[in-house]
Amino acid sequence: MRLGLALLCSAVLVDLLLILPNHPNALQWPALTVVPLELPVLLLGMLALGGHARPLAIVATVALTLMTALKLADLSAYAAFGRGFDPLADMHLVPAAAHLLRGSAGLVGALVTGATLLVLLGGAMVLLYRALTLWARSGSRLPRGPRYVAGGTALVFALLCAAEIRTALNGWQGWRPPGSAFTARLGAEHIRDFARSRVALAEFERAAAEDPWARRAGLLSKLEGRPVVIVFVESYGRAAFDNPLYAPRHLETLEAGEATLAQAGLAMRSGWLGSPVQGGQSWLAHATLAAGVHVSDQRHYRALLASKRQTLFTLAAGAGYRTMAVAPAIVMDWPEGPAMGFQEIRAAADLGYRGLPFNWVTMPDQYTLAAFDRIAAGQDAPLMTEIALISSHAPWTPVPRMVPWEAVGDGSVFDAEATSGPSPKQVWADPDRIRNHYGRSLDYALRTVLSWAALPRAEPPLIIVLGDHQPAGFVAQAGGKDVPVHLIGAPDVLSLFDGWEWTSGLRPVAAQETWPMQAFRDRFLDATSEADAEVRADGS
Repeated sequence: MRLGLALLCSAVLVDLLLILPNHPNALQWPALTVVPLELPVLLLGMLALGGHARPLAIVATVALTLMTALKLADLSAYAAFGRGFDPLADMHLVPAAAHLLRGSAGLVGALVTGATLLVLLGGAMVLLYRALTLWARSGSRLPRGPRYVAGGTALVFALLCAAEIRTALNGWQGWRPPGSAFTARLGAEHIRDFARSRVALAEFERAAAEDPWARRAGLLSKLEGRPVVIVFVESYGRAAFDNPLYAPRHLETLEAGEATLAQAGLAMRSGWLGSPVQGGQSWLAHATLAAGVHVSDQRHYRALLASKRQTLFTLAAGAGYRTMAVAPAIVMDWPEGPAMGFQEIRAAADLGYRGLPFNWVTMPDQYTLAAFDRIAAGQDAPLMTEIALISSHAPWTPVPRMVPWEAVGDGSVFDAEATSGPSPKQVWADPDRIRNHYGRSLDYALRTVLSWAALPRAEPPLIIVLGDHQPAGFVAQAGGKDVPVHLIGAPDVLSLFDGWEWTSGLRPVAAQETWPMQAFRDRFLDATSEADAEVRADGS
């Protein structure tokens, strides 16, 4: 009786470790009903091997303990950053987390927390090993026949585990075995992703090693310290020009913007860039433009962060610019920001907005741009800034309306609009209504940024306005992954880009060549830096 209870308790322990989720949303009671295919492999395998199971017990204990630690790391990463833990890209976050814990809980609290975690993992490892060896000792008392049956059954479940893993990883299609080998599959996915990340990291490191701009003097010298502002307009793609549903409205807005900017004494050039993404993941487009490499997924993004690749902002900081990111969409910590070359990060909470949010959109674009002007006015060094606007981000309701720039204030002037219009549920019940609200939201964003660009300034900055990506395919309906890009600035500054042969004005011609977005960094640096710049003596 006591042996049976001990075997049951040990099986429950192994089961709980196997079904432990790696995502906060999965920490619910239904998780207890998951049938782990690895459980009979481990327990019946111990029975079958009996006294010879000790090496397997050691390997299984270490592997399952490591997977438990990885699941806990995933849980923490999802809770903090909305993504899983990548051992290759995220190890630098461990000391940062320890520093944060020390700052909030004190040195003693941080040490106690760390020690508690180590004790829990160590205790789990000891209990797990004892649980497995208990089954092995029980197997050594069994006759040969039952042990053969246990071994054969364990082998069958091992094959089911392999089938489930291959099916989940798209190795096999069309059949899903019963149960779930979640822990084994998670381990296989991490091994696969780790290998891919290593390849991607090697590619990025080669690109960084071959990067001539990392060793050039005279970077951006032709700008003579003029501020540079890169403005990403959310979901601004070629569909705004090619889809008859959107083109009339947006072309009229761009034409009016051309006239206003020309009246302000500013020149314009426009072209096309090929975004690495469509329908979302704006940060991948931001990284592609800044780093000059194709960042098409989170794996490449993480590999970029872990590499020594210098972004446009890193290089600008070395050339005497103060680099800043204005990101109203960021409402949590953004540890990747410094790795992207930003010396200062102005997230949603740092922009002083006192108005109501527009559903997911934390603040309207007009406020974001007005807040940036206030921040920039207090800077001594010239600024190289990235602004990521979000009013044209889904769900595209309510659609803001512009107010006089002097009336923007703390943003409370927008409160009435933030609570008006149909709900997202109402808009997204009808595809035609979705497209209508998308077009209106994008038009607001374009009118806002063009009006802001035309505001009188003692020294007009070089403004680069571009889309991050097209909207989702059912919304765009045309244009592929192309996004428009506009250069706006003083005529003498824009003359630096005459060699690009871009279209004059804000409406790039349809036949104009589309550059890969990753080509922009090098061509921009080439146009704004001294052609005979020498390698720095220190090689940096």
